[in-house]
Amino acid sequence: MKEKIEKVIEKIENSEQIEPEKKSLILQKIREWKEEDEAISEIALKLENWWLEVEPIFAEMGLV
Repeated sequence: MKEKIEKVIEKIENSEQIEPEKKSLILQKIREWKEEDEAISEIALKLENWWLEVEPIFAEMGLV
């Protein structure tokens, strides 16, 4: 799971679609959560739920 979080951090850092000030806040929170095992499960669940919401949009655009 920690490897997946590292990948998420990397994608956020390299994203051009997230505003820089929001990016730093997101990364700070993810790094805090990363240190807590329970939080890792929480963020994984939140990301999974988010993906379930946006996956149809990406699929419609042919990106999935």
